[in-house]
Amino acid sequence: MQREITCNQAINEAIGEEMKRNSTVFLMGEDLYGNPTFGGKPLDLSLKKRVLNTPISEPSFVGAGLGAALTGMRPIVKLMFVDFSLMALDQIINQIAKITYMSGGNAKVPLVIWAPEGASGRSAAQHSQSLEGIFVGTPGLKVITPSTPYDVKGLFKTAIRDNNPVIFLTHKRLNYLKGHVPEEEYLIPFGQGTIKRKGDDVTIVSWLYTLNKSLVAAEQLKNEGISVEVIDLRTLVPLDSKLILDSVKKTGRLVVAEEEAKRGSVASEIAAFVAEEGFQYLKAPIKRVASKNVPIPFAKTMEDFVLPQVGDIVKAVKDII
Repeated sequence: MQREITCNQAINEAIGEEMKRNSTVFLMGEDLYGNPTFGGKPLDLSLKKRVLNTPISEPSFVGAGLGAALTGMRPIVKLMFVDFSLMALDQIINQIAKITYMSGGNAKVPLVIWAPEGASGRSAAQHSQSLEGIFVGTPGLKVITPSTPYDVKGLFKTAIRDNNPVIFLTHKRLNYLKGHVPEEEYLIPFGQGTIKRKGDDVTIVSWLYTLNKSLVAAEQLKNEGISVEVIDLRTLVPLDSKLILDSVKKTGRLVVAEEEAKRGSVASEIAAFVAEEGFQYLKAPIKRVASKNVPIPFAKTMEDFVLPQVGDIVKAVKDII
């Protein structure tokens, strides 16, 4: 019988296993054991000394994580929400992302910043953002966006072992999603997306929670005779550009679906990339499905209107068939 665990449990396992494997790995962040985005399950008590609760000061503890990484440790810095990363952008963008380059490769920054993102239901404008575009547009950062417990664990272990800074984004609505995760150790390399569903008529590229909506849309479209290929990128930097282009060569049509606001989004970057490198394969214009360019509202009806829904993905596909 296959073992099923949640995304939160998968991260707990990854952190615990890597702490036991390497004594330089430690975890720091706000209210870790009481934080619902952490899973509510303490790590092995033998590891307790390497789990550090921090003050509510993101610039301070993100900067401390950088200092620890530069001196040979492998810190995992846990932000309660990605929204709070904005308080520490100087540390992340001007320092963490650039020190290896500015030192001529002499300084290594084996640092993971783990940040839950996305709208989880009536959390309003300052606790519901999807901000991957900021990090994707910053040279020097790797950006990871898993959508299943299997991918969460394998990619998190890879992130901890990487000698470069990694932004590890999880979606709050996926915290308690269950999926198969083997008990034996495995790693997932960065830059390798996966085809979640094969199809011939149109390609949907997605990640995080919108990937699930894309799969639901693909099933609905199947009932209408439209064959959809769904790609889960899993990592945005590095990007599996070959997987995208190979799929577009086959289908001739592309929809990019994500939760970030459409203007200046990762979806826009992927659309531009395919327009530059694969225009000759396209049978129709590229479509982007994303949040509307407004802050995320508190009221559920308004939140649902602003966020990309299954129906929006279905409509985008039908528009180019």
